[in-house]
Formats: sequence, C-alpha cells, structure tokens
Amino acid sequence: MHYPASDLVIDPVLIRKYDVGGPRYTSYPTVDRFIEALGEADLQQWLARRDVGGISQPLSLYVHLPFCHDRGQSAKYIKYLEKELALLAPHLAGSRALHEMHWGGGTPNFLGGDEMAALVHAVESHFERAPRAQYSIEIDPRHAEPGRMTLLADLGFDRVSIGAHSAEPTERVMAEARACGFRSVNLELIYGLPKQTLDRFQRTLDEVLRLAPDRIALHSHAHLPSAELKLQLLTLAVGRLTRAGYLYIGMEDFALPSDELAAAQSRGRLTRSFQGYSTLSGDVLALGVSAIGQIGAAYYQNCQDLERYYAALDAGRLPVLRGLALTADDLVRRAVIQALMCNFRLSIEAIELAYLIDFRAYFAAELAELRRLADDGLVELGADWISVTPQGRLLVRAICMPFDRYLREARARAAYARVI
Repeated sequence: MHYPASDLVIDPVLIRKYDVGGPRYTSYPTVDRFIEALGEADLQQWLARRDVGGISQPLSLYVHLPFCHDRGQSAKYIKYLEKELALLAPHLAGSRALHEMHWGGGTPNFLGGDEMAALVHAVESHFERAPRAQYSIEIDPRHAEPGRMTLLADLGFDRVSIGAHSAEPTERVMAEARACGFRSVNLELIYGLPKQTLDRFQRTLDEVLRLAPDRIALHSHAHLPSAELKLQLLTLAVGRLTRAGYLYIGMEDFALPSDELAAAQSRGRLTRSFQGYSTLSGDVLALGVSAIGQIGAAYYQNCQDLERYYAALDAGRLPVLRGLALTADDLVRRAVIQALMCNFRLSIEAIELAYLIDFRAYFAAELAELRRLADDGLVELGADWISVTPQGRLLVRAICMPFDRYLREARARAAYARVI
C-alpha cells in the first residue's frame, strides 16, 4: 500500500520498543566503516573517473567551517581552504558546474563579510555556478548582524538553516532572508533540553509556527534524563507541526507542501547525503578539516585534526584521512536503505532490474527479520513493494538496520563473544 506523505502516526508502545541506538544513514556504509587504507592516491583516481563514458554526475561542494566566533583562526583557515581547492580541482574530470554548495560545521557566519566573499570567489574560480544552483548556509542568529543575509544573497546563497534561539534575532534574520530573496528558510528546533517543560515547549512551538519557516528540523537533545518526558515533547511537536500543514519528510525533518523537499519526495526523487535530505543526487566534494565527500562509488574524509590538515596541505598533499570504496553488495544495500529512508517505500522490481539480483533470495535473512517488524505494524511486505506504515515512519532507521550487513556482522560477533 502507498501511504500519502502526510500520514504519520505516533505509537508510544512501538517507539519505546524500537527506539534503540542505530545509524542515521546519511551514508551506507556508515562513516565508522571507513578505513585509512583509502588515501590521497585513491581519491585522485576516483576524481579522474568522474567522466567515464562521457557522463559525469552533478557536482556539489560541502565546506566545513568548524570554528565558533574565533576570528583569529578564520583568516588562516580560509587560506588553507583555498590551498585545498587548488590541489583538488586539477584532478577533477567531467563537468565543473557546481549544482549545490553548503557551508556548515560550527557557525559559518562567524566569518567576516570579506572572508565570505573571498571564499566564494575562490570556489567560483575553480567551478562554474550551474543554472539554478543551490547555495546554503547554517546561521546562528545571535551572531548575524543586520545586513548579513543581504551580503549572503549577493554572494549567491539562497537557502539558510537557522538555529532557533531567542525569538528576536531569529525573527529578524528570517525576515531579512526572505526580504532579499532566499528560496528556503529552515529552522532547527531542539526538544529534550534541560529545564524544558511541556508548557515552555508549547510556547516555543507557538513562536515557530508564527514564523512559518519552509522547513523545520526537530532535533533530539541527547541528555534529557526522562525518556517519558522526551516522548511527550516529541508527540506534542509532531502533532502541532502536522496539524499546521507540515509534511514529515523523514528522520527529524518537516517541510511545507510547497517546499522542494516535499515535491521531490512526492515524485520519488528525494535523496539523502551527509548534509541530510536533498533534492540532488551526485558527487559531493568535501572541503575543510574532517569534511566528508562522495565521489562515484567511494566515500572519503579529510583529516579530523586541524594541525594534520594544515601539515598535509603545506606538503602539497590532499588531506585525506580515510574512506571506503563500495562493493557491489554495498551499492545494492545503499539503494535499498536510501529508498526506505527517503520515500518510505521500495520497489522490489526496480532493485532487481538495477542490480541484477533475485531480491527475495538475496535478502532472505533480512526479509525474515522484517517480518517481525511487519507483525508489529511498522512495515508492510507486499509482492512488489516494501512500504513503511504511518506508525513506522518515525522508526524508519529500525526498518533499515536489517539491511546493514556491517551491523549484522557486528551483532553476530558480539553474540559469539558472549557465548564464549
């Protein structure tokens, strides 16, 4: 059965049963499976293969800006980002058209306006901006002075994700972003904070809905002692947001029906990457310390330590720390997990045709495990489709986890260790 995108049911019994630790599946295999055996030479080879057959994937760029309000370090860091761009670009085969750029990490708006302009200029000196390219940035409104969103719009940014703090700066930044033409304004909301009560959160939701962002990311705070209160806060938020017309995209993301994420999901074209849900699939170049990228059938991550990152670039080397080249098995499992995470349904025939497998034979053990979830009402196993039910949507990670071969093997090893 195909359920409408608006269908979402909170079942406290199922949430208590299945709310266990698990990957967020911004990638498959997950980052903890990366190995240091994949290094600079491997990345250079993958970059050179982008144009195999004369068709290269759409290109995105993720820029990691890790500092929060340390202007003393920012000028030096920008110079090293420029060094990395200069080393990376010559190895890149295929189209140089940049379809998407995202600045994230710490608080990217700690950069001065001149530094932001210099970084955009450095990027666009190596890549051309594709028509209708999407440039997005994460903003802390407490440190975004009047005029900052106008500057960003002038530099080509048209999407912003704002960490919701006190009402006044959040409202001011949102108003300025809309006034200067930002196409999407996202608010990040946290539930489960210390001293957060149902009444306080109700008032926060009143403010959020009054501001009417295009998207809302509802993040869980990790350290609230009462799981029961956390569930009540989640139930309150989901109820308020869906009654206000927001659609549940997946994980913690909600969007208005007019937003591009909702449109992509309705067409079955939503994707998921290290930056979360997206309307664009393709290759992602990573720039900056600890940044993670994806080129073809390979992932890579830069050095996580700032001094090692600088030292690699000073030596004229790409600062690759680790990565993973995906196997044929990884690729088919990634496709399955992506379909479930992004669209809440999976066409068995589509996977069989794309990967030349007998789905039921290949995934016999996984389907046996899914039958237990089906008995609990999280998923429906049809002849042609696997569909996540409305009550299974908040728990979609639990539905994906049986397809994670690395997770299954780790559990098997742990069980074996306990027996011995």
